[in-house]
Amino acid sequence: ALDCGNTGPERRLYIRDLVARFGYELALNWNLGEENTQTTVQQRAMIQYIHDVDPYDHHVVLHTFPNQQEDVYQPLLGQSYLTGLSLQNAWNAAHQQTVRWVRGSAATGLPWVVANDEQGSASTGVPPDPGYPGFTGKDNQGNQVQSLDDIRKLTLWGNLMAGGAGVEYYFGYVLPDNDLTLENFRSRDKSWDYARIALTFFRSEKIPFWDMTNADGLVGNHSNDNSTFCFAKPGEVYLVYLPSGGSADLDLTAASGQFNVSWFDPRTGGALKRGPVVSVKAGGKVTLGAAPGSPNEDWLVVVRR
Repeated sequence: ALDCGNTGPERRLYIRDLVARFGYELALNWNLGEENTQTTVQQRAMIQYIHDVDPYDHHVVLHTFPNQQEDVYQPLLGQSYLTGLSLQNAWNAAHQQTVRWVRGSAATGLPWVVANDEQGSASTGVPPDPGYPGFTGKDNQGNQVQSLDDIRKLTLWGNLMAGGAGVEYYFGYVLPDNDLTLENFRSRDKSWDYARIALTFFRSEKIPFWDMTNADGLVGNHSNDNSTFCFAKPGEVYLVYLPSGGSADLDLTAASGQFNVSWFDPRTGGALKRGPVVSVKAGGKVTLGAAPGSPNEDWLVVVRR
């Protein structure tokens, strides 16, 4: 709408006004636009201008359609002041797409901070809590929608275990208190709880996430599917997330020494728990054993020197 997508006088004025009004805020994202449709040349010009006028050097991200990510993001890899992505994907594709762009950008020497900010389907997004007034667990066509457990496992933890920056939740447009009609953020109270539990874990356990990368291959998941996730600082700490419970083998061939094994409950949080296997010796592939309870629920295994 502004200068037909170019960074002309209208767009420059708009950007300067935004910087003047909101630039002092902490942890701010400048997002080039919801489902941005500018050309690559226009995007680069806008990114450059934001960089030039923002004295605080805030994070600059780009959002686009799921089926256009390769066409839109690939030309910008390592080529501009873009510092991250705002990913729109199906709720169960967050892990794969985050891994794709974290690794792809790192390979250029200019790594991106990658968040998941719109969880499809577009009509439902993140649903309200079970029992919330007007919510039956189904959409307006009578179809069962994904559960909050699904979102916790494959969107929230899927992004984090891929080396992502976290999530911004989208509420669809057909469910109660949706993206267009929201009046009550408490409609997603349990989803906020799950996010708080995850953040508390990383902080209280002093997990050095800034030094860690996705390492799904160490748990045999070379295709980065949704079976088992691994996030690691090799030789020091390994986080193994089990979306459907069970157990996993962890390849510690490249490491040495003894590692403690403990379990974290991403549903309720709290202190780490011990399972039947309390320690493993590196130098080969090790079995992490069983969870301390609820074997069919999701668990995070913490393997630490």
